[in-house]
Amino acid sequence: MIATPSANIPARLDRLPWSRWHWRVVIALGVAWVLDGLEVTLVGSLGSVLERSDTLALDAAQVGWTGSLYIAGTVLGALIFGRLTDRLGRKRLFMLTLMLYMAATLATAFAQDFLFLALCRFVTGLGIGGEYAAINSAIDELVPARVRGRVNLIINASFWIGAALGAGLSLVILDPQVMGAALGWRACFLLGAVLAVAVLLVRRHVPESPRWLLMHGRHAEAEAVVRSIEAQVEQQHGALPAVDHAPGAAAQGGAAGSGMLPWREIAHVLLHRYRQRSVMVALMMVAQAFVYNAIFFTYSLVLTRFFQVPDHRVALYIFPFALGNVLGPLLLGHLFDSIGRRRMIAATYLLSGAGLAATAWAFNAGLLDARSLALCWSAVFFVASAAASSAYLTASEVFPLRMRAMAISIFYAIGTGVGGFLAPVLLGWLIASGDRHAVAAGYALGACLALLAGGCALRFAVDAERRTLEEVAEWKT
Repeated sequence: MIATPSANIPARLDRLPWSRWHWRVVIALGVAWVLDGLEVTLVGSLGSVLERSDTLALDAAQVGWTGSLYIAGTVLGALIFGRLTDRLGRKRLFMLTLMLYMAATLATAFAQDFLFLALCRFVTGLGIGGEYAAINSAIDELVPARVRGRVNLIINASFWIGAALGAGLSLVILDPQVMGAALGWRACFLLGAVLAVAVLLVRRHVPESPRWLLMHGRHAEAEAVVRSIEAQVEQQHGALPAVDHAPGAAAQGGAAGSGMLPWREIAHVLLHRYRQRSVMVALMMVAQAFVYNAIFFTYSLVLTRFFQVPDHRVALYIFPFALGNVLGPLLLGHLFDSIGRRRMIAATYLLSGAGLAATAWAFNAGLLDARSLALCWSAVFFVASAAASSAYLTASEVFPLRMRAMAISIFYAIGTGVGGFLAPVLLGWLIASGDRHAVAAGYALGACLALLAGGCALRFAVDAERRTLEEVAEWKT
């Protein structure tokens, strides 16, 4: 039987040459990570500032709780909005979650006490958690298979562009010669809300995922979207390559108005059909979430408590940290498409664990100062950033289209709930004790998790490089 144009929409999308249209989509959607990086860095940079009597007079434990409540919000947001993303569409949800983030960030600027601040951080997390499921789904379904690995890694690394932006904002605005701490921390969050408004205006022009439209039986709409994309790419590149009709390239269609999958079917796919993939992705997510949130949410506290760095100078030490995180996926990303997923995922996790263990040992021995610790983190997270990004890539490509957003949200919730929620509270408590050895032990725990995830990936990682999403994960229950 000859395949219809609609049936071959996945193949038509995958054969497109990279174009200005792809750049617009990647920038409009990938900025979700910039916003998350901005949020995390603002809290990390402002942690010690919020302890001051002329701001909110928080203690170290409360600073840790603001981080953990933000993470709790992202977990719940991922689960709620991830399910809705599979039901209502990628575009509706990435617009809704961005508006929720914008409103909560704006409200944060007007917090007067710990309780209101904590509530605002929780709601902000709801928006960001929903963004992860909607955005990862949409990007994977629009980006050609041959570059899916590097594009995903680089987009995830844009978190650290937001981190650098947040550090720069706090460094300038908190300067006593500019605004100072009392008003400056509020201005930082106001500027974050302004950035979200700009993103909202750009994102309106991103289309719905044709793959999602096909799954819900909306073939005419899917065909119209793909024809529009093809026309824009042809304007830049001329005649397009022929469509590959190889097995596995056709879409996994569905009936119009398909509802949410029952939890029983989701559980069957994750715990039976793709059990090994589920274990691997869960461990990867837990490891990267613990390592990042343990270190980054409490970085300002370590600098001020153990190295006597002034509050308004903390942001300076975030720049080398952010630089390593950006450069890692940027320089290593193409290897995930050429050398392959399995070897690169395992290598990055194992090297990250080894580097973190070495840094924990040096910190425990008193061999580091603030500058050398920043350099150590820059080197460790050059590799760890690629590892963490590969966790999101893996979660988004190794499960079937019908439950892709839900799978992303479930594993994001597992990893972030276990690793991300506990890590800031644990490290905040260890730092508050003033015991260098206790903090080093917290870092060592993160190293062990990274090494365990690397070993698991070496055994169970999926060779998904240059393969269509439909080939990587078929829908069979």
